[in-house]
Parts: sequence; structure tokens; C-alpha cells
Amino acid sequence: MKQLLTVILFLFTVQLISQENNTENNSSFVFTPEIMVGFTAESNEFFPDRNLQTQVLLNFGWDHSKNPREWARRLKGPKTGISLGYTSFGNKDSLGGAFTLLPFIEFGIFNSKRLRSQVGIGGSYFTKTYDEMNNPRNQAVSTKLTWSFRAFMHYEFLRSREMNWRVALGYFHHSNGHTRLPNQGYNSFLLSLSADIKNTNSSASRELTQTPDLKRRVNDYISFYGGFGINVLSLAYNDKRGVYTISGEYGKVLNGMFKVGVGFYYRYYEHYYDYIADEEFLVRPGEEFEEFTNNPWWNASNLGIHANGEFMLNHVGFNVQLGVNLHKPAYQIDWRINQGWDNTPREIPPNFMLGEFDSKYRLKKTLAARMGLKCYLWDTSKEPIHNIFFGIHINANGGQADFTDLSLGYVYNFNFKER
Repeated sequence: MKQLLTVILFLFTVQLISQENNTENNSSFVFTPEIMVGFTAESNEFFPDRNLQTQVLLNFGWDHSKNPREWARRLKGPKTGISLGYTSFGNKDSLGGAFTLLPFIEFGIFNSKRLRSQVGIGGSYFTKTYDEMNNPRNQAVSTKLTWSFRAFMHYEFLRSREMNWRVALGYFHHSNGHTRLPNQGYNSFLLSLSADIKNTNSSASRELTQTPDLKRRVNDYISFYGGFGINVLSLAYNDKRGVYTISGEYGKVLNGMFKVGVGFYYRYYEHYYDYIADEEFLVRPGEEFEEFTNNPWWNASNLGIHANGEFMLNHVGFNVQLGVNLHKPAYQIDWRINQGWDNTPREIPPNFMLGEFDSKYRLKKTLAARMGLKCYLWDTSKEPIHNIFFGIHINANGGQADFTDLSLGYVYNFNFKER
């Protein structure tokens, strides 16, 4: 997981550079201190007692409401930036705290001048994690570094030329992306008070000059990427193994900013292959999945199709992918081990309760999801014909984390003209 924070910091640096001289673009700097208080949901049975969660964030951003560039105008003047903060989970000894770094985007909603939505995705460093001997009741995270996701709705209740006071309600999530177990994750619901402190001396205080009307554009693209991820199988198989992905897609680029497409993916899970090839308990002769040993590679593979949506801002893209698994047989082993009684051992005793193949199983075996960040080598707003991207994503079965991966990909845009 060390590469997670490194890549996020790199993406943040690129994001700041990608604004391409905000003074010339008539964007203004905004500093927003924020305090939050709320409730941390129980992550597991016998979760430690705790007080209210408290959190402090320092948001450094650019207000693009008077930026004449196309992407800013189409999004009706969003705010982009980075959040740095600290969270206390209400129990210093067992839950500790977390230091968080989150790139974010904020924009108006429902045609309101006061109601705004903010979404951020990044990483956190935890001071307390699960420990079998010293901290067994906290099964929320077992790694120092985790993914973090934030979604808030802000209301500006008091506005002035120098400062806007805001209240907000939102959700915060932390998870390590199934790179080590246990990984129940933190889910928190928070109230927020913040103040947008504006840079009134900025040249962005000028009114937006007259600009040409925006014209709708639709272009075709194809894209391919290869990915390397890591995950674990269970508490009894808690060492990291690779997940290898090849994927391609075809779709449309709308106005040079939004991508929608469909495609395919192939994945190979080392943990599944090792379990089958080493003839672990559930694939031994006479056991439920003994036929898997006839072709370990094929049964450790995953094939599927997906729909993809992506928002691109200069060098940075945020994308969400929803897929359908057409072939993932070894997930049956995964489910049997992880959805029955806790701590299923390698040698499973007689009458030990394993996971049942119920409707929840069918849903998670069928649905695949992927969410994360991309960093493009060339500025997407200039609509290059060729582009290369680096990505970091969390992948899930239904809504349950499966693995975290890094990817390298290529995009060809059919109808773009170099600008």
C-alpha cells in the first residue's frame, strides 16, 4: 500500500500544475478551514466504545466561477483543490486517529446559488490499526494506509465579499481495498461548519468577459490498459498476491470532458490459482470443488463486460466502472471461506459453517465495480489524438472491496484535432 499514497501525491501535484496559470484563467484562490463532528458506525461485533468523531480539514482550492475556459463554463464554475486533515475517532487507545489527503471537486447543484456538492477521493494514514493481541476489537482497518472517500452537501447560510459561511452534511469512508484482512472499514456520518475565505486581491475579481457560446461535441475513442493489483484471500491466507488485468473499451467523449463507454476485462488472481494448484482443502479429492484442479489457470481467471463513465479535468480523470462477471468460478471458494463462521482455518473441521450460496452471493459474484483516479500525460482539454494515463483504483464485488490496482493505459481519440 505504500504506492497508494505516493501515486495520490503525484496526482495532486499534477492537478495543481494542470490548472495552467489560474491567474490568466481568472480563477481565484480560496482557503476553507472546516470542522466536523459526527458518528462512526460499528465496523464489527464488539467494536470499541467511542465518543463522537471529530475532524479538522484545511481545504486549499481554486474557485473557477469566472474562469473562461470551456470545462469551467460547462461545469458552471466549480471549485477544485486539495484537503488536508486529521480525524479523531473518539477512542484514542483503540481507534486512534487518521491523517488524510484528498483531492476534491465542488460544484453547485439544483440550480441553487447556495447549495453545493463536494466529492473527494484520496488516502489516509492511521495511528491505530487491528492487532490480534493488543487491539483485537478494532477490525475496521489493519493497514496504516487506506483509501478515503468523502461526499458532502454544503449550504452557504451567510455570504459576503470576503467570506462565505457554510454548514454541511456528509459521509466519509476509509478502507484498505482488501490488501489485508480484517478490513471492515470506517463509515462515518458528519455535520460540518466551514468558511470560504476568499482572495479579494486576485485578478479573478474581475467580471467574466464575453465568451463565445459553447457548442456540443461528440467524438469516438478506444482505450486499453494493463493493471497490477494486490489482495488477500482470507485471514488464513493473509499474504498479498497479485491480480493481473487486461481491459479495453470503446465509447464517446462528450465536449472533451466526459467519457461514456463499454468494454471487456480479463483478470487473473494469483491467490485463486495458488489455492487450486496447491490442492488446498476445498479442492481436494472428494471435496466440493475438486474439479477445479483440472484447469487451475482457467478457474483462477475472471472475464467480464463493463460500462464506464469518466469526468476529465486537464490531466486528471475520475472514473467509475460497473461490470458484469461472465466467468469467475473461484469466487465460490472465496465466498465459502469468508462468509461463514469467522476465521475459517486452512484445514476446515467437520461441521464448520461455510458461506451459503444465497441471493447476496449471486449479486456479489455477478456485479463488479471499479472507482479511482487517472493521471493523463497530455492535457485532455487540448483534446490530443493520442494519450497515455496512469491510474490507481479500488475494485469491488458488488459493494465489497476486492483488490487495489495500479494501471497503465493508452487512449486513441478518432475525431479530435490537435489544438
